[in-house]
Amino acid sequence: MSRLVIVSNRVADVSKSVQAGGLAVALADALRERGGIWFGWDGTIVADDVAINVTVNQHDEVETATLPLNQRDYDEYYVGFSNNVLWPSFHYRLDLGVIDSKSIEGYRRVNQRFAQSLAALLKPDDLVWVHDYHFIPLAAELRALGVKNRIGFFLHIPFPPPDIFLAVPEQMWLARALFSYDLVGFQTASDTSNFIRYVLERAEGEQPSETELRAFGCTTSVEPFPIGIDVDAFRAMANTPKAEEQIQRIHRRSMASSQIIGVDRLDYSKGLPDRLRAFRRLLELYPENRKAVTLMQISPPTREDVAAYSDIRQELEGLSGAINGEYSDFDWTPVRYIHRAIPRDTLAALFRGSNVGLVTPLRDGMNLVAKEYVAAQDEDNPGVLVLSRFAGAAEDLVEAILVNPYDTDEVALALQRALTMRIEERRERHQALIGRVREHDVTNWRESFLDKLRKSRHPRADETAR
Repeated sequence: MSRLVIVSNRVADVSKSVQAGGLAVALADALRERGGIWFGWDGTIVADDVAINVTVNQHDEVETATLPLNQRDYDEYYVGFSNNVLWPSFHYRLDLGVIDSKSIEGYRRVNQRFAQSLAALLKPDDLVWVHDYHFIPLAAELRALGVKNRIGFFLHIPFPPPDIFLAVPEQMWLARALFSYDLVGFQTASDTSNFIRYVLERAEGEQPSETELRAFGCTTSVEPFPIGIDVDAFRAMANTPKAEEQIQRIHRRSMASSQIIGVDRLDYSKGLPDRLRAFRRLLELYPENRKAVTLMQISPPTREDVAAYSDIRQELEGLSGAINGEYSDFDWTPVRYIHRAIPRDTLAALFRGSNVGLVTPLRDGMNLVAKEYVAAQDEDNPGVLVLSRFAGAAEDLVEAILVNPYDTDEVALALQRALTMRIEERRERHQALIGRVREHDVTNWRESFLDKLRKSRHPRADETAR
């Protein structure tokens, strides 16, 4: 069996037991089954004059191979092009993009360096799986070094429509680089269609078959692979004596009879201020919910060195304070805002104990919180999922209450509908949703991608498509 080589911006610590349900454990399991390497940044930043060397560690059948970034690389590759250009642009937020020629140079430079370090570790029959927007040009750099392995790429975030992608600096270079992969995977059919449309309309491409694209002298396979969760593992965490104790403790401490929960990284793509405005509108339109419903919003910090993230934190804290100031009473606080990471087993219990899961990103590649909320529910008395139409998960989870997160009144109405839904309808919706979540679980995602990659070797007129 060929070794598997996984490339991602950050490398999981495979020496520790990772809590069940996460993406990291699914990838680590694949590496343990096949043997291989997990390659990426080690999370450290060194001085610009320090030599960059690979550190290799062996953990049974799995190796981790990591590199540090120097301060210049971190500023230009990671903060600059990856998170100030690609992230906002791919989430349809061109207004938040910060274009700087140095950041583009840094993005190229780091991908070249990572390719050089990775190429030295590869064996001829290794299967290489590259993850996410940080490494779009990595295969092109590997091909330039003579690497002929099968290489697949999976984009975890959305791929924007052609008109938005056109505004991304060096967008044609990025599109060309994707044709150095044998397989390019997206979260949804919509994302896949956006990429195909760009190639056909702007790159004079051809589509020999439904899942193949030809452009820049190369052919690649292009398909959606909706990512999922480990359903049984997450359900098990939500259904333990410890979880039940946590649920009862939460209910004892809260005077409210119902709880709405939102769990999102503190990110402008998640629509958090819009969510709080919708909850405030719920209290305005349906006053019977005052003292009866609480919104618990858990938003761990992320990328605090990017200005847009500190802005969203200030706005969210201001809104939650304003709502609590206007509506709270001695024995009831409408918004419980938690700005720190919560252990996954605690989240599972919180999901199970919440009447409504509120997942309303303005744009999201998939959103696994929606699937985790469904998995955690008590089948006899399930909660209701209110889901943004602009989350990738909405393409599959059609039995959720789907909403436009920009429409405050629509979300407020959906919350009222969810809070008052009859148990028969809740059970019917949940039964359909849990079936869909099981069908597209994380194992199905992983194995379907790798199976397709093993079969996707395309002859190349130009192995250095750059």
